[in-house]
Amino acid sequence: MEIIKNKDGDELTLCVEGRIDASTAKEFEDVVMSSIDGVKTLVFDFGKLDYTSSAGLRVLLKSQKRMDAQDGDMIIRKPNEVVIEILEETGFINIFEVEE
Repeated sequence: MEIIKNKDGDELTLCVEGRIDASTAKEFEDVVMSSIDGVKTLVFDFGKLDYTSSAGLRVLLKSQKRMDAQDGDMIIRKPNEVVIEILEETGFINIFEVEE
């Protein structure tokens, strides 16, 4: 997994490439949680994300709660069909703002 951070004012975009699973979720969480203080819009660019497990979904949910607490927005952008299917099957598609 590779994460590229792009900050523009109070918007942070995290481009995630590869897989978020049990072996990478902790790193993913550490990067996200250490980066979102003061951010008003958090964008996860999943254009190159191949897969996320439940461990990755947990980090996304935690991120959404943190953004809600700081009156911010969280967007999942460009998820592929596999990731969309995972979000649909878990019901998370109704929790997150997803831009295809």
